[in-house]
Amino acid sequence: MQKPFAKKINPGAAALSPAIIIVLVVFVICVIYSLALSLTDSKLVPTYNFVEFKQYARLFVSSRWMTSLQNLIVFGIVYIIGCLTLGLLLAIALDQKIRGENIFRTIFLYPHALSYVVTGLAWQWFMNPTFGLQEIVRNLGFTSFTFDWLVNSDTVIYAIIIAALWQGSGFIMALLLASLRGVDQEIWKAAKIDGIPTWRTYVHIVLPSLTPMITFCVVLLAVSVVKSYDLVVAMTAGGPGIASELPAKFVVDNLFERNNIGLAMAGAGMLLVSVICAATPLFVLQLLRRKQR
Repeated sequence: MQKPFAKKINPGAAALSPAIIIVLVVFVICVIYSLALSLTDSKLVPTYNFVEFKQYARLFVSSRWMTSLQNLIVFGIVYIIGCLTLGLLLAIALDQKIRGENIFRTIFLYPHALSYVVTGLAWQWFMNPTFGLQEIVRNLGFTSFTFDWLVNSDTVIYAIIIAALWQGSGFIMALLLASLRGVDQEIWKAAKIDGIPTWRTYVHIVLPSLTPMITFCVVLLAVSVVKSYDLVVAMTAGGPGIASELPAKFVVDNLFERNNIGLAMAGAGMLLVSVICAATPLFVLQLLRRKQR
């Protein structure tokens, strides 16, 4: 006779539980240890001379950190809105069941398969004023053409955003396209019978139904923004000067190059807060949906 509690055991969960427990324990321990180091004056090696929140105070009087925060805000806003807009427009275009859809879907999604390092190097070559787009156009006879965003401290962050949009918008397109294909076809039939224009059907009926997926995309993009490092290093290495500095690069540089573990962990702590703030809306939305059910 089978025991009553045996029916409630999920074999998959039981098989994965040891690995999940190990990952959670290691993650939690590492986070706690990092936060503890952020309260010390550790330099080259960890020490346990606690200085309370002095490292966080140093963090916010550092011009390099403040510049990285400003860049993070600009990068985050433009990148998230741009990816959602481009991804949604591409998804809607492919949702029209056009000829060669599989080819276009592959082309749009292909950049996401590349690493940020490859993307950064490719766009660095393309935007380089010496032999990139500027030089190509000038060789065609337009000698006054100028495209020096990559070496201009006022525009370099937007050059990085362009490369990030090229890589990320295709992935958002794939997610939103999958959600669009899940929309009940009866909605489209009813809209056609009532004579509702296609654009109004998308705006007033279809897009509101995609709110959970759009929220999920926003969280994914926000987390990607917070941990942005490879793309910046590959394209500009934070330059010119510190014009394209981002918090993740600030943390890595202080940890491995400047030998300032305490300050680096303080920056990592602030990044953790940013990730939590980015992920909170998704969890809140899921809780609300469960309550509604």
